[in-house]
Amino acid sequence: MTTTHEESPAAHDEISAEQVAAYLRSHPKFFEQHTGLLTEITLPSPHGSGVISLGERQQLAQRDKIRVLESLMDQMIVNAEDNEATSLKVHNFCLKLLEQQSFSALKLSIGETLRSDFNVTESLIRIWVKPSNSAIANDAVFTHVSDEFNDWIISLQKPHCGGRPQAAGNLLDNSLQSFAFIPLYKNAADPHAFGVLVLGAEDPQRFKADMGTLYIERIGELIAAALLNHLFTLNF
Repeated sequence: MTTTHEESPAAHDEISAEQVAAYLRSHPKFFEQHTGLLTEITLPSPHGSGVISLGERQQLAQRDKIRVLESLMDQMIVNAEDNEATSLKVHNFCLKLLEQQSFSALKLSIGETLRSDFNVTESLIRIWVKPSNSAIANDAVFTHVSDEFNDWIISLQKPHCGGRPQAAGNLLDNSLQSFAFIPLYKNAADPHAFGVLVLGAEDPQRFKADMGTLYIERIGELIAAALLNHLFTLNF
């Protein structure tokens, strides 16, 4: 006689965790209809020992998300305020450049403003195209630079920030820790730089290799335009 073993009803009633999760997802009002479970089900506290109810755990999770969002918003506000302040400095710098009536006054204004408004310890301008204004042809900005440095600047697609490259030699004080090399162009359509603006800082974090260069590029464009007004009266 063959004996059969019947499975208990409980075995047929067992469900997996995945099935529970799927059921709850498909019935979003489940806990709304069974509010008592929110206090009966307990979970480990994420902030220490002991247990808390499911409802309390959900509240803590929401508070954590809110804190993260508040932190992100605070950082966005700080960044926006910094950008606004920098934009104002660049605007005022532009006005100062337009006010200068002589080449010497222009150079002085550039150096002083970069130091006072943009935290630059030392700045330097080098131009390797002969000016049509012969009265300033012997100015220090036309001091010869090496062909290696000239070629390196011309090859840049955007300002170079970071440490001192080998091609730069000793253009600025050896005590400076970070640099920005900004090619100067006649106009946006001309890919060949006629000179360079070099910025140096004692702070090694002032000009970092991964920093954004938008404002540095704009400063370079403003200075290039101002220099061209004083240096060249003819096309070159």
